[in-house]
Amino acid sequence: METVIRGLLLYVFLMIIFRVSGKRTLYEATVFDFVLLLIIAETAEQALGGEDKSVTNSFLLIITLLLADISLSLLKQKFKYFGKVLDGVPVIILDDGKLLHDRLKKVRVDEADIMESARAMQGLERLDQIKYAILEKDGKITIIPKEQ
Repeated sequence: METVIRGLLLYVFLMIIFRVSGKRTLYEATVFDFVLLLIIAETAEQALGGEDKSVTNSFLLIITLLLADISLSLLKQKFKYFGKVLDGVPVIILDDGKLLHDRLKKVRVDEADIMESARAMQGLERLDQIKYAILEKDGKITIIPKEQ
């Protein structure tokens, strides 16, 4: 039973940490982010296993984490608000060529990120060519150009 409780506590803790760290963290992973993720994984493994390194304990942890993930998926389907809390919602970060600085600061995105997406997706070169820039739930930035 201790293994199940450890697994669930660590799962909830990591979900909160990654949710607080922001959408862009996983989408634009750098080498530093990858190394950090490996360290987190190793630390989590130690916390999950404790002194019991048996295969049975590992199977129990895997089943526990999968059941927790499936349960959260079902809760998100049944309660839309729960999904918004866990996954977030799209955020408009540029409106009619004007940066929304309060939102940019909150989601830790800057003008360079927007312009990179604008160039890649639409071939746009200036902010005033963009009607909307939207930070999606998955961390990608969607660009909607102004009508020519």
